Amino acid sequence: MASAFGKLILLGEHAVVHGCPALVAGLQRGATASATADEGQRLQLGDRSCHRGDGSDLGQAYDSLLTSMGRSGISVEVSPELPLGVGLGGSAAISVAIARALLELDASPPEEPRTAQDSQQVFEASMAWERIFHGDPSGVDSAAATFGGCLRYVRGESPESVKNAVPLVIAVAVAGPAAETKTMVEQVAKLKSQSPDKFQKTLEAIHALVDNAQLALQAGDLSGLGQLLNYNQMLLAGWLLSTPEIEHAVALARDAGALGAKLTGAGGGGCVLALAGDRADAIMNSWKNEGLECFLSKVPASIGATTPGGISA
Repeated sequence: MASAFGKLILLGEHAVVHGCPALVAGLQRGATASATADEGQRLQLGDRSCHRGDGSDLGQAYDSLLTSMGRSGISVEVSPELPLGVGLGGSAAISVAIARALLELDASPPEEPRTAQDSQQVFEASMAWERIFHGDPSGVDSAAATFGGCLRYVRGESPESVKNAVPLVIAVAVAGPAAETKTMVEQVAKLKSQSPDKFQKTLEAIHALVDNAQLALQAGDLSGLGQLLNYNQMLLAGWLLSTPEIEHAVALARDAGALGAKLTGAGGGGCVLALAGDRADAIMNSWKNEGLECFLSKVPASIGATTPGGISA
């Protein structure tokens, strides 16, 4: 059984599309998959199913992934562990789990791929899948799904593993139906064309927040990291990416003692993350009392910072 991580963008969403770095954390849950030799070439994804190249988006994505890995005559069963379409990298997690399941067919005994070459192949297969659904993805979701932990990601460059000196306890809530990622990306691009100088200043501000957040992670400064999350939320709201539902969920988390809280992902709906510290129960109860779907995830403290290596978008 192969598995993959979901993802949270801690800081830098949308700015990463325009060349800024983003800080990303892998979620403990994502997707699992198993593969079998089968000429039917069927993909079972939860309660959805397709066949390779059957004309559906899902069938086309499956075909692109198999083609990327040079495979045929394989059927796969996938179990998503995240709500889909809300900015948690569920699609990338599914694709990475599938790619790893394909590699497991060659392993004896089956085991997760660990070599740089395997990781490169998994990443490229995930990107082939993601292009069907997202057009021109930055690659950040696929990188997080492949490696987990904390990553600094710049589009077109190898992801850099970032040392977090202390564990991160992160609460996640679904604050409302997510908008189409493509729509939100186009909205931000429109703001850039309307006021390029103002847009550039915001990009520079987000870049500075990401740099300082990386230092805070490495120093174990959770309070400082939380404040940087709050500042990023303010800038994202200035790009009209927040919603009343997001703002309400953010306020609930902060009132319950979160060190910081913000939207994560494309915005326009979707998910909110809160750096929980020792207030995880209070934050979760506050959200649950409002009827919000929510869960906790933990990013363990890392031993050191290394470059995953070999990955290019």
